[in-house]
Amino acid sequence: MGRFKRKQSNSVPGLNLASMPDLIFTVLFFFMIVTHMRDVDPKVQYNVPQGTELTKEVNKNGLVYIFIGKPVDAQGNVVSDDVRIQMGNRYVTLAEIGDEIAKERSRLSEEDQQRLTVSIRADRDTEMGIINDVKQELRKAGALNINYSAEKQVKKESVKQ
Repeated sequence: MGRFKRKQSNSVPGLNLASMPDLIFTVLFFFMIVTHMRDVDPKVQYNVPQGTELTKEVNKNGLVYIFIGKPVDAQGNVVSDDVRIQMGNRYVTLAEIGDEIAKERSRLSEEDQQRLTVSIRADRDTEMGIINDVKQELRKAGALNINYSAEKQVKKESVKQ
């Protein structure tokens, strides 16, 4: 009778990489869902003021952002002390605000045109006169729903001594 010899190998078996594509696509899908892409890159520096009674905007379809602040370069350095108004990805003057609102309104559906909301993100050091001028131009353009962006006010606890 013949004897069967077992091959004994001292090497480690190779890794099974069959599930690697599944893992990669799962992670890719997770990042695609979680990541929020910006529509508009701010070209002005703005530090929003603090508020106490804040609500979060739910309707993002009919929302137009207006940034008001000092212009910055690509690295975020302030270029000048003049206050600029930004809509979309470009600077606008007060006279151009009505035209820009009309362009944004034409891009929206009929239902969203009725609910068009303008969100003003102004620097906390911006003079109120500029914000009032922007509001007057928005009123002329028929954009009457306006909200102001702010951050939640942090309550400072007093220290008892």
